[in-house]
Amino acid sequence: MMRHRRLTHEFVKHIPDDVRPGILYVSMEYGMVAHSCCCGCGEEVTTPLTPTDWKLTYDGQAISLNPSVGNWNLPCRSHYVITSGEVIAAGDWSEEQVVAERQRDRAAKARHYGTGTASNFDQVDKLPDAESEPPSKPKVKWLSRLRSWIR
Repeated sequence: MMRHRRLTHEFVKHIPDDVRPGILYVSMEYGMVAHSCCCGCGEEVTTPLTPTDWKLTYDGQAISLNPSVGNWNLPCRSHYVITSGEVIAAGDWSEEQVVAERQRDRAAKARHYGTGTASNFDQVDKLPDAESEPPSKPKVKWLSRLRSWIR
């Protein structure tokens, strides 16, 4: 359950030392967005804005981040989407899905920055789909629609 369901934003040069809950701090100069985890655990979450990480959309009123924010390294393991300042809870991922996404992310970075080998890229195609739900969980149609809409 998300404690913060709506986020405001502040454009800043530097991310403040004390990140307040409910605010997305956006540093365009450093290509970084930071916020307090939306579950309410108080952990700081940073999302780098790069061609292989997150994309920020600002419509003049609110911010969207794409892809979703999955806090797999935090004890809360929260997972959510930020769309037009609204926080939408997303389902938990299995450890296999997290590992597969991390491998896919490393391969995307290697492709983009030219630091990988062809064998690294071939392995990515053989990984399970990190966006699919584990077999024991039923698919949530609205979440699938949301994911396809924000891509």
